[in-house]
Amino acid sequence: MTTIEPPIEIEVHLDADGGANMRRDIRAGLSTDPKELAPKYFYDERGSQLFERITELPEYYPTRAERAILDQRAGDIVAGAGAPQTLVELGSGSAAKTRHLLSAMRDARCLRTYVPVDISVEITHETAESLVEEYPGLAVRGLVCDFEHDLERIDNGGGRRLIAFLGGTIGNLYPEARHEFLSRLARLLGPEDFLLLGTDLVKDPGRLEAAYDDSLGVTAEFNKNVLRVLNRELGADFDLDAFEHVARYDAAEARMDIRLRSLAEQTITIAELGMAVGFAAGEEMRTEISAKFTRERLEAVYEEAGLAMSGWFTDAAGDYALSLARVA
Repeated sequence: MTTIEPPIEIEVHLDADGGANMRRDIRAGLSTDPKELAPKYFYDERGSQLFERITELPEYYPTRAERAILDQRAGDIVAGAGAPQTLVELGSGSAAKTRHLLSAMRDARCLRTYVPVDISVEITHETAESLVEEYPGLAVRGLVCDFEHDLERIDNGGGRRLIAFLGGTIGNLYPEARHEFLSRLARLLGPEDFLLLGTDLVKDPGRLEAAYDDSLGVTAEFNKNVLRVLNRELGADFDLDAFEHVARYDAAEARMDIRLRSLAEQTITIAELGMAVGFAAGEEMRTEISAKFTRERLEAVYEEAGLAMSGWFTDAAGDYALSLARVA
């Protein structure tokens, strides 16, 4: 008798008290110099909607560039990864860009399994249901978790895998955290597995700064949304109009540095933390970094993490890159 597995299986591994993690993160960040907030707290429902608007702005090229590479080179990427049977995607969301890879795997007759790894139960279920309709015979084995902490929950599952980490999100990590994350990924990869990584590339600072400080002010509104989240979730009393958006390129570190600048001397009360946080006039609080890479720099980053680059794909303008890597 043959047992047929269901096409969709989703495991949920969410922290029972995510609020405790948030309180710990915010307390630590507001106690540093300079003050700092983790960028993951941008993304409540409103923040996610604002980010979708950002991806459509004329100044914001990364999403379009990455999509263009996937549209034009997905077949080459799949071939370069040895025709994997399983696609694992970290931060999968609605899998909008990922469909290029799934279609290329289907056309190469190697597609068996898609493993979306995301923090949202609802989006993961919706995505899984739509994909099994679009790709007959596809099995979806989803993981709902914080992939930064739960990488090791991604099991081998059999067959050759391609683990995709798109969107340039790796650039939001400081060098030490980036090294740790890529090293953990390297330990997850089998000898036939590949990593597909999206990275924004070094370019004219004016273009970079415009991408993070658009003329319509959508990125500024997105940046300030983190204050709205803290007001709602932690009982803070941030006045959004008392802060301004700052986005500048740090050439020495090859990264965008995104901050909120206090327009006046003020004290913020955060009821849930029992904290009173003082800001001087002109004081800046970092909310995000976004590292930019050259091919040579990324090769060195891979090498330090025990990986070796095996493929390099850019858009026509050379603004953005997808790279394949495997265990060195």
